[in-house]
Amino acid sequence: MWTSLEKHHRLSDGVRRSGATPATAYKWLRRYRAEGAGGLLDRSSRPLHCPHRTDEATERQILKTRRIHRRGAQWIGDELGIAASTVGRVLARHQMPLLRDLDALTGDPVRRGPISRVRYERARPGELIHIDVKKLGRIPEGGGWRAHGRGPKPVINRAQGYDYVHSAIDDHSRLAYAEIHPDERGETCAAFIERAARFFGSMGITRIERVMSDNALNYRRSSAFQDVLGEMGARHVLIRPHCPWTNGKVERLNRTLLREWAYSQVFTSNAERAACLPEWLWHYNTRRRHSSLGGLPPISRLSTTW
Repeated sequence: MWTSLEKHHRLSDGVRRSGATPATAYKWLRRYRAEGAGGLLDRSSRPLHCPHRTDEATERQILKTRRIHRRGAQWIGDELGIAASTVGRVLARHQMPLLRDLDALTGDPVRRGPISRVRYERARPGELIHIDVKKLGRIPEGGGWRAHGRGPKPVINRAQGYDYVHSAIDDHSRLAYAEIHPDERGETCAAFIERAARFFGSMGITRIERVMSDNALNYRRSSAFQDVLGEMGARHVLIRPHCPWTNGKVERLNRTLLREWAYSQVFTSNAERAACLPEWLWHYNTRRRHSSLGGLPPISRLSTTW
């Protein structure tokens, strides 16, 4: 191409045919004359010198904080006094994996399901409450495999059973409420949503209009659960079957619960872990920064004096 251009055509003809600008055409021509056809291959546009790039010491601090705490760019930036955009560029430059692809406690890569690309947010608190139940293995006395490692298990540590973490979150404010129960029966779910409604009421959400859940029988066919919703004046909204990401806000709350509470440290008993839940919920609602809320906690959308 460039050989024929040099011998038989003016540069302006080649520019007009290719649609490139004259500056680009001259740049390619210089490369061709200096390097031949190999000079026309794609190359990085990164400059040879970046005087304003974040210094190495700060980058090491950012990466160390990410590995230890496994938190996002906004949280790391606020902790270190660095812009979140700078932290994000450093993490991307070092090809750090996304948090959703890591195990909450070990940091090892894990497989994730499909992610919904449809984002929405209700206009006012109480317009929609998401609920779900997360099944969580109980911790034996003295700690489980996370405390002692994998290997032969003592007979007394087997068949510990499960805790069922019932969760509810307001779609608009992200205000959350959770309880631990030994089962997920309809009566248990009904009592939970009744107490959750009282909690939301104490925080200023006096009316719940809709409650969204999956299609579990303890929600869909429980007369006790439906009776409580009727007393509240709330409509029950079911998600599309086999699409848990439709109820994404409470699913995201479940993942945050696992990462920042259940698997945040090595617990030596089930009671020790359960005792930490109320304190963590208080932190989640009043202190934890949410990127979806502009770096503010959920209480900021309910309090006019925040």
